[in-house]
Amino acid sequence: MKKAFSASFLTVFLAVACQCTVPPQPSDLIIDNPADDKPSVETPSGQEGSGEVDGYRLVWADYFDGSALNADDWNVEVNGDGGGNNELQYYRAENVTVENGCLVLTARKETYLGKDFTSGRLNTSKKHFFTHGKIESSIRLPKTANGLWPAFWMLGNDFSEVGWPRCGEIDILEMGNSEGIRKATQETFFNGACHWGFYKNGGYPNYAKSSNAPYSLQDGQFHLFTLIWDEQSVAMYLDLDKNPSVEPYYKMDIVDMDGDWAVGKYFHHDFFIVYDLAVGGNFTGIHNTSGITALADGPASMYIDFVKVYQK
Repeated sequence: MKKAFSASFLTVFLAVACQCTVPPQPSDLIIDNPADDKPSVETPSGQEGSGEVDGYRLVWADYFDGSALNADDWNVEVNGDGGGNNELQYYRAENVTVENGCLVLTARKETYLGKDFTSGRLNTSKKHFFTHGKIESSIRLPKTANGLWPAFWMLGNDFSEVGWPRCGEIDILEMGNSEGIRKATQETFFNGACHWGFYKNGGYPNYAKSSNAPYSLQDGQFHLFTLIWDEQSVAMYLDLDKNPSVEPYYKMDIVDMDGDWAVGKYFHHDFFIVYDLAVGGNFTGIHNTSGITALADGPASMYIDFVKVYQK
């Protein structure tokens, strides 16, 4: 889980079509106005994703093809509060960059304001938020062994007003879990999750499901992670662009409205997008600097080629 209490891949890789090269770069946002009388934004070749199918139309996208991150669309987080998960990094603006057509989050081993690591995190809170739709991102993940925790996820846009977990949380992709470390399956072991409700008797409702991908997700290639979220359910898919008939790796119904903890009361309102590359923490089971081996040979980066939101 990417608990949120703050208001807050390896050699040179040959790009295909318009897909970003190493290193990456955050860009000017490209927006598609859904109004029928407005032209659609042309998607760069190689960045089609799963596309406008099954009635979905592109309403917002960022292809990170500019020279800098658009501050009108993204909030870069700066804090060292551990994200509510005892994470070991300090999030710095300098660790969030746009390079060669990608958004790049870079984790480093460096001492900064009492922390032994720095990294990057950003979100679209109060700037771009959505109720239902198809949300997807093409991501090249770093080697997580051991101690890196990359994530692509969403939080309810009312987070700053009602807090967590009442705002609701949808984790589309997380890697680096302690179970994957124990089983030496870090390159394939990943999960989706949802959190909601409020604390009662020391707990709150949540549902997480881990999977082993049929191939490495840390192979130096970009992989597409897609959330399809409607009135009935949230469902998550791996590489839906390459395998249109693939089954979801995570699915949860969200129709129940019976009771204060009912899942349906927490997933039918606006959510915003979050990316981060955490170091250590509860999810990884690593809470000390010496346990972080992923950065022993230098910095590691998470590359985001694009993010898209479609709605019906």
